Amino acid sequence: MAATASPTAATAVLRPSLAAPQPTRRSAMPLLPPRFGSPAFPTSLKISLESRRSSLLQTRASSSEESSAADASELFTDLKEKWDALENKSTVLLYGGGAIVAVWLSSILVGAVNSVPLLPKILELVGLGYTGWFVYRYLLFKSSRKELADDIEALKKKIAGAE
Repeated sequence: MAATASPTAATAVLRPSLAAPQPTRRSAMPLLPPRFGSPAFPTSLKISLESRRSSLLQTRASSSEESSAADASELFTDLKEKWDALENKSTVLLYGGGAIVAVWLSSILVGAVNSVPLLPKILELVGLGYTGWFVYRYLLFKSSRKELADDIEALKKKIAGAE
């Protein structure tokens, strides 16, 4: 194909254009406003906008640091109070250690199942089917959503020991 191109077409492509290239719009997005460095903005306006922007950034940064420090200290004091109020600290440590071991073992199991060639796709289909059934059974109709909310509230009461 390149051998059949005419010499005039090749020179037209390689010859630089003397006129400035016209930008072509290929997007439906609106054009952006001119940048601050352009002469469209007077320098006094540019300086005031930059100083205003920097003061806003400084205010936001200082307020977010203070609030995160306050939240962290609140969190630690709350956790310390709850830890001191516990009677069976060994039981909590045992359950926490058991949860970590369970997560570790489940990650090993998932890795083993994932290495079997066809099994992950079959399990994805089973999960998709169960999700579809759950949506149809509990989320599609108003009466079934009410039933699900009641079941969740009953479970919360049973776990909390109120029932």
